[in-house]
Amino acid sequence: LKRKQKTLILSSILLTTFSCKNDDGGPTKVLLFSPQKDVELGREVQQEIFANPQSYPLLDSVQYASAYAYIRGLKDSILNTGEVDYQDEFAWQVKIIDDGETLNAFATPGGYIYVYTGLIKYLDSEDHLAGVMGHEIAHADLRHSTRQLTKMYGVTELISIVSGESGLIKDVAAALINLKFSRSHESESDAASVRYMCPTSYNAAGAAGFFEKIEAEGSAQPPQFLSTHPN
Repeated sequence: LKRKQKTLILSSILLTTFSCKNDDGGPTKVLLFSPQKDVELGREVQQEIFANPQSYPLLDSVQYASAYAYIRGLKDSILNTGEVDYQDEFAWQVKIIDDGETLNAFATPGGYIYVYTGLIKYLDSEDHLAGVMGHEIAHADLRHSTRQLTKMYGVTELISIVSGESGLIKDVAAALINLKFSRSHESESDAASVRYMCPTSYNAAGAAGFFEKIEAEGSAQPPQFLSTHPN
């Protein structure tokens, strides 16, 4: 088969149509990858991050085993509540990026989560960190980044990236780090984070404490992932 024919067939197999609401509250149809394709796309982005230590200086998981055990424990506490829809389907891996100046965290499709040391050091309590973790888990679980990437690159291009036929993986990785979600997506992630946290030993409003600190300090440069966050 010709490449275009293969792409069309692949698209029909891999994509599912979801009905959701757009930022204005009206119904819209959004084409998304299957959950397995979310995982594959997230894995491709992870390989790009691994290959670029200058931009993404990851802490070594062996040398900093205690730090990884701690943050993975937070992640597992949230996943084990049974409130996360794709608990079993997604990878749910957490990596720590060694950048003490950056207050940021982000999640890529398929449950690959990255947290900067600058954000970890900035937070005042375990509840705050757990709340932020729940927020990022929600972005992945609700497939927000996949929806945004579909709008940015189109379905066909994303399929090419997953299949290794596109050279845009570097651009996708960079886009995910600086991805600006809609206010509705941020609100959905806030609500989901509270729902995830309720069955745990953490304060379900943990993320709120983090937001309060940001507001109290009046930082001129708040964390990147809060740039589109509702008040």
